[in-house]
Amino acid sequence: MRHQFYKLTVLFALEMLAIVLIFQVFSSVECRLTGIETVCRALRSATIRILCVGIGLGLFIWFRPHLHRRLVTAADSVDGEARRWWAVHLIGLGLIFVPWLRADPASLNADFQAHLVTLLAGAVLASTGALFLLVPRRDVSALLREGGAGLALVVLVAALIPDLADALAPLWWAFRGLILATFYGVAVVLAALGFHVVLNPDFATIGTEGFFVEMAGTCSGIEGFALTTGFFAIYSVLMRDTLRLGRFWMIVFPLALLVSWLFNVLRIAALIAIGARVSPELAVNGFHSFAGWLFFTVLALGVIWVVQARPSLHRAPAAATGTGVVIPFREDPSAALITPFIVFMLSGLLVQSLWQAPALGYPLQAALMAAALWLFRKPLLALDWRFDPVALLAGAVVGVGWILSFRGGPAPEGQSELTGAALAGWILCRTLGTTFLVPVIEEGFFRGYLLQLLGGRAMWQTALAVAVTSLAFALLHGRVIEAGLAGLVFAWVALRRGRLGDAIVAHAVANGLIALTALITGDWSLI
Repeated sequence: MRHQFYKLTVLFALEMLAIVLIFQVFSSVECRLTGIETVCRALRSATIRILCVGIGLGLFIWFRPHLHRRLVTAADSVDGEARRWWAVHLIGLGLIFVPWLRADPASLNADFQAHLVTLLAGAVLASTGALFLLVPRRDVSALLREGGAGLALVVLVAALIPDLADALAPLWWAFRGLILATFYGVAVVLAALGFHVVLNPDFATIGTEGFFVEMAGTCSGIEGFALTTGFFAIYSVLMRDTLRLGRFWMIVFPLALLVSWLFNVLRIAALIAIGARVSPELAVNGFHSFAGWLFFTVLALGVIWVVQARPSLHRAPAAATGTGVVIPFREDPSAALITPFIVFMLSGLLVQSLWQAPALGYPLQAALMAAALWLFRKPLLALDWRFDPVALLAGAVVGVGWILSFRGGPAPEGQSELTGAALAGWILCRTLGTTFLVPVIEEGFFRGYLLQLLGGRAMWQTALAVAVTSLAFALLHGRVIEAGLAGLVFAWVALRRGRLGDAIVAHAVANGLIALTALITGDWSLI
């Protein structure tokens, strides 16, 4: 049963492709027509994230030979437990396809709510079975320990790639040159293929032989930019010991974005040609975001394969100097800085998926954050927590500045519906989470991990690391300018004595003042 791991990987990839083709190409499900748009979009987002996380894990395993060998060996040993997971996987796969088999593809939108439970149960069972077929349950804990913080970081970056695409989406509208370049690029390709092209630049409409499309966000190729950036970030971290990072980011990355744009032009031209000569319905469904994600995933991985094959982009690996001692996952200092942040981000996504008013789910998010911090309490308590009055003062300045610069905003959705004990419990969770949990998690990741990862001995390297981490910190918050300035202050506090604890204290003081003001005024839009 050699090469079972590779066969399973290909099989599960083909299953994912079949699910996407059936539900988004051959029977297009439009969330706005289902009657449960929020849940539908959450399910769609989860599918895309599973795709991205799966590819990210694949990269991690491929470029970690010891993990790769272990998984291949484990997957080749078929036993009774593996047969049980096969049954779980196949039952789940069957449940996923039940709605498509039972319903008219055209009626899936109207009946989607009735099929939701079946789809969710099938997704959970199929995913669980696939996971334990690739990674036997007895090896999960060992693999997590060996993967360590690097594995956690890869999962985080991959899971946030769809959010990066959403953040980049305004570029399509902000830079008219990008629209025009794509628009006329498609026209040139179609003309070269012999089509008589009709275009209207004022409305970004283009087509031929009676089939026309308006080139909006679905044609932008932003998914390609996000996937290229996310997978390049994962690859550069995994291969940082041998990759020539300067050449990679300054030369290869811009070229990869250009290639992504060129292939997007070809994709749009091909779909318009299909709509004109083959099937308008197939072409319209091909413009769906899922089709774009699949297309650009293959493209991004192809570029990484080319990079890996170019010796000029790599240098000889340094000699190994490890001691061979394996640190338990919960005592790994790097894992303690990364994993709680992953829980923080993914719990936010969970709350947004389960609650119509996500703010009401904050107690669950706070509980998950607290559990993650408790798991890594040993390395976190080992930080230098000595008193520093400068950290207190810096935090007070940030807090007061945040409060004074506040210009009002909408109250958390759904808060007005809470009364009595429910409201008191929500306020308690919000206050404690904001003051004590969030500062440890955010400072641990941004100033504890990222700042050290990106920084260097030279002053310009430190300055660049501060700028990048402060910008990333700002994008995570609604008020970008104020949050960016706060990030600069917290970075300065952390670097001043080289103590992450000082930055955590400063952040906690700032958040505590803000939470106290919100509690006194009753204006929770401050947080």
